[in-house]
Amino acid sequence: METELIYLRDAYLQHFVATVVDVRPNAVALDRTAFYPTGGGQPHDVGTLGGLAVTDVRKEDGLVWHSIEGDDLPAVGSTVECDLDWPRRHALMRTHTALHVLCGVIWNEWRVPVTGGNMEPLSARMDFEFDPLPEGFAVRVEVLVNTELAADRAIEVEFLPRDTAVHDEDLIRTKVNMIPASVSEIRVVDIVGLDKQADGGTHVRSTNEVGRIRVVKTENKGKGNKRIRLEIVDA
Repeated sequence: METELIYLRDAYLQHFVATVVDVRPNAVALDRTAFYPTGGGQPHDVGTLGGLAVTDVRKEDGLVWHSIEGDDLPAVGSTVECDLDWPRRHALMRTHTALHVLCGVIWNEWRVPVTGGNMEPLSARMDFEFDPLPEGFAVRVEVLVNTELAADRAIEVEFLPRDTAVHDEDLIRTKVNMIPASVSEIRVVDIVGLDKQADGGTHVRSTNEVGRIRVVKTENKGKGNKRIRLEIVDA
């Protein structure tokens, strides 16, 4: 069986009930979960499962495993109540959305694609194919991103058949064709009017919920690869 990933359709669910389907030393797999497992540059959620602290979350062969502090694990078949550390999750949602806005702004302004990225709650880095960075780039991109965040653009999630997604010009740009062929339905995060990407992470409902960003640093990571470090601040 595979764990149902609740967060794909409802990133705001903070409390849920699930059934334990497998147990191994210090870890539990559930039939359904709202905990995000590490992947795609986004770190895992933490919280509690059956009153025990969840310290790590990983997806393996379709099952999501929740690392637990303590030895008194719930038994297979038991029902457990689970709670996310919501301030951390929401901070990650804000951060992930800010990175999509950054991608959209840089593509629309300079037609430069992203090459990679990573995030922590309220801070992140992202790499782009600049060579070199334009003069005054840090100040300019900070203004452009914050303008888009303040515009309060809606953020929509939809699921498209693979055959439809691979012919969408915006999704081709973000390399939807690199998603394994076994994935028949593509989850798309659309910041309406700005950016559209195939993405499995968690996001807020509108750009204004993010707050504002500050460009902390830009770095040269080699020919044709420049890194932007940012942090999220309150509006």
